[in-house]
Amino acid sequence: MGKKLVMAQKRGETRALCLGVAMVLCAVITYYILGTTMLPLYQKSVWTQESMCHLIETNIRDQEHLEGKKVPQYPCLWVNVSSVGRWAVLYHTEDTRDRNQQALRKRDFQSHGCSRFSLQCSYIPGSLDNYQMARADVEKVRAKLHERRVFDCFSTTRENETSVLYQRLYGPQTLLFSLFWPTFLLTGGLLVIAMVKINQSLSILAAQK
Repeated sequence: MGKKLVMAQKRGETRALCLGVAMVLCAVITYYILGTTMLPLYQKSVWTQESMCHLIETNIRDQEHLEGKKVPQYPCLWVNVSSVGRWAVLYHTEDTRDRNQQALRKRDFQSHGCSRFSLQCSYIPGSLDNYQMARADVEKVRAKLHERRVFDCFSTTRENETSVLYQRLYGPQTLLFSLFWPTFLLTGGLLVIAMVKINQSLSILAAQK
């Protein structure tokens, strides 16, 4: 009976130790992924200056080009604001601005200087399959902006920059939130391993007595 208890205890300790090691390994892998993907984007981000944006005007137009590909017609929200004493176009995130810049380059290459005004989308709806749902999404965002009128935004220290962001994809809060779970796994795994080792040490001391 005593041997069975000892064997059961050892099996439990082995499983707990494997669990702790697995948690630590998952945390290390997650840290590596974040360090090679999100951290460089956070370090390279130039949208670090917090400021206040005052809404000037908004407009909703229908677009047919996105990232150089033909897609079903979708509503495009354009927002004009004043920030740090100058006029600027408000973009939802860095991704929204990048998608606009890519579309501008492709349209300029294809049409040799076509008007850029028609391609500036401050907010692009997430789903483009259903026009009515996309239109409702854009109208909702537009209504929120008109309700607030003055809101926080992010700008860059670059001169002649006429763009500001409503929110950052790779800001400090996002980075800290992404680091929370791997830190939780690492801490939990180390605690499990430490508890197993302490239990083994106590068992050895009890056997020696």
